[in-house]
Amino acid sequence: MPIDQKLISRWQDSEILLLGGSAGSFNIIFRVIRNMDSDFGKAVIVVIHRRKNFFSEIEKLFAENSRMLFKEITDKEKIKPNTVYVAPANYHTLVEKERCFGLDVSESVWYSKPSIDVTFESAADVYKQRCTAILFSGANQDGADGLLTLRNTGALTIAQDPLDAEMPQMPEAAINIDAAEYILRTSEILELIELK
Repeated sequence: MPIDQKLISRWQDSEILLLGGSAGSFNIIFRVIRNMDSDFGKAVIVVIHRRKNFFSEIEKLFAENSRMLFKEITDKEKIKPNTVYVAPANYHTLVEKERCFGLDVSESVWYSKPSIDVTFESAADVYKQRCTAILFSGANQDGADGLLTLRNTGALTIAQDPLDAEMPQMPEAAINIDAAEYILRTSEILELIELK
């Protein structure tokens, strides 16, 4: 589905960008963040399924290649624009009404903690139509229900084209329940991000 003026307008009206992915998503999320300007104008929340000791590796790579401040989320931290936040391992990241983060230690969702669904669903309550969410490659269904919740509250919801995804199950799960308003190829996602 090509980028149209409605998509561009809704993207530019967003205050926050949510990026969710699992197996096979690291490279595309890395490329998205590397392409963002320092004055991007939105807060970016990244939820990637990962092991506890993986943060030091991705923090170094992202921080060295991001023009925005890049940091791991801490409990009760205020959400600010022009910052890339990554969800910590072994916690669920919640977006709270006061536009700050909450960290939760409840059970895993789809065998994952952090869960993409948990973050997406909590952000839907707070940001509604001022939110854009993109679901990338992954080997399970985490993120699909959360993306649908976001779509139902007016957010702009995008799934990576499964043909472009290393692991198509995650974006396919979202597409199958009509959670993704747009299905974009990797090149289109990168093009959209530059239209801040």
